[in-house]
Amino acid sequence: MNDTTKNWAIFLAAGVCVAAGVYGFYRFAESAMALRMLMVIAGLVAGAGVAYASVPGKEFVQFARESIDEGKKVAWPTRKETIQMTMIVFAFAVIMAIFLFGVDTAIGAFIAWLTSRN
Repeated sequence: MNDTTKNWAIFLAAGVCVAAGVYGFYRFAESAMALRMLMVIAGLVAGAGVAYASVPGKEFVQFARESIDEGKKVAWPTRKETIQMTMIVFAFAVIMAIFLFGVDTAIGAFIAWLTSRN
């Protein structure tokens, strides 16, 4: 069996695990909600564990780890900078709303003037 077929089989098995968890949620409808939610969570965890066995699954985990490391390197803005930029965006949104209201009103008045002429 080649790698592509093997990976698809692994992902199919992972999907079956997730589907089994969802099936258990609905099949045991008379059981306590906590137990039913546990079935879904167990299915998701089992599916993720099975998917990790594939090459794309391992590559995804490596990508996620590298993404977290890159996120730690980001120079985040200070609270003051964040508040200032938020206020600028808010002011711009208000100004644009007023401008668009004026343009819409003017166009509406112009169309009403055009259609009222006989």
